[in-house]
Amino acid sequence: MIPFQNTWPYETIKEDTYVFECPFCQSRNVLIPLRPKDFAAIRSGAKKLLVFPCCYNKVTVLDADSDYLLADQPLRKPPITK
Repeated sequence: MIPFQNTWPYETIKEDTYVFECPFCQSRNVLIPLRPKDFAAIRSGAKKLLVFPCCYNKVTVLDADSDYLLADQPLRKPPITK
């Protein structure tokens, strides 16, 4: 099962890939350095180092579908339980 906390949504417009919000610094509409050829390699099993240009935090992208990136570390905060 894929851990949901390790996923982050993205959007591709033409050749550019954006995340709506950086998971580290919460900057909005961040252009990330991933191109369509990178996604083809990621989907075929290659890992890709992703450095967010807004705050220079790094994650390794393990997989991607058409909506979400799967990283090697949690990108979401765990839910608060009482």
